[in-house]
Amino acid sequence: METADTEAAVARVLAELAELEDPKIRAVNERHGDDHGVNLTKLRAVAKRLKTQHDLASALWATGDTAARLVAVLICRPKAFDVAQLDTMVREAGRPKVHDWLVGYVVKKNPHKEELRVAWMDDTDEAARSAGWALTTERVAKKPDGLDLVGLLDIIESEMRDAPERLQWAMNTCLATIGIEHPGHRARAISIGERLRVLEDYPTSPGCISPFAPTWITEMIERQQA
Repeated sequence: METADTEAAVARVLAELAELEDPKIRAVNERHGDDHGVNLTKLRAVAKRLKTQHDLASALWATGDTAARLVAVLICRPKAFDVAQLDTMVREAGRPKVHDWLVGYVVKKNPHKEELRVAWMDDTDEAARSAGWALTTERVAKKPDGLDLVGLLDIIESEMRDAPERLQWAMNTCLATIGIEHPGHRARAISIGERLRVLEDYPTSPGCISPFAPTWITEMIERQQA
């Protein structure tokens, strides 16, 4: 239960975020499925000033406000959440940026992440399953022992083209990571990407690598060898 002090702190943070709201930033974010207009550098500055406050983080998350939830992710204690809490939060994260930050900044630092990864990989909920794939990609890069890389490629090959957007992105990132980090599977990873053509035409800013897996893999290998 929130204390009066926590309620007041939530009100102050929401007011500050409201003052930082920029219609132009909101318009850009809405094109990517997000519904806030706060410059992320300024939002991070708010979180940095607040420092770690887990109770406040929980209260900010409970508001459902996207900007408040992003602050919550930054000021919480990732290891303090149990399995059930993280499972619920991932499913209710809603907006892409909240989901990405929650998985990247909180779930990946939680001691239950492998248990959640295994459970989410077989889930039917898009948010949960895409989180499972994000955690699997981390293991592909950092701790691949015990993973069935061939099996992962089989799933990607059969399901990625028709997967919903968030899940498709997560699978595609895993595909590229397998190709980059595991030379023995590189040719197949590139072949799968070339056949499926997922994100082939995604607009890419100058100096950035295309998310199209064959291009992503090839350019990263060239950079590593340079």
